[in-house]
Amino acid sequence: MEVLVIEFHLDAGSGVSPYMQLVRQVRHALKLDLLREGDQLPTVKDVVAQLAINPNTVLKAYRELEHEGLVAARPGVGTFVTRTLAGASLAAHGPLRQDLRRWLAKARLAGLDDESIEALFMTTFRAAAQEDIA
Repeated sequence: MEVLVIEFHLDAGSGVSPYMQLVRQVRHALKLDLLREGDQLPTVKDVVAQLAINPNTVLKAYRELEHEGLVAARPGVGTFVTRTLAGASLAAHGPLRQDLRRWLAKARLAGLDDESIEALFMTTFRAAAQEDIA
């Protein structure tokens, strides 16, 4: 059993609650096969020390992940991944990541900063999702 430490980070300006940011980061790591079955999540104590947040926030995130069947807590031992979310589409990630890196380079050459790039991506992403619904 390999112990993989996921590096959590919080974005105060995202409008997403801290506990949900943690949940999303674990889900993303599971989808990208960065976290695998049997891997251990950081202890609540370690996350609290790293992010300077309330332990209840971390506990709430871990309980949410446990409720979804993605992790299981082992009292006195830690919280472990019980299943992955990586699908067959994982093979497509490499070429898509290369395309995205090229796009990011073009955006930076056009003078966009990180915040502008993120705003452009998210508004385009949301607009495309709305078009798919309509």
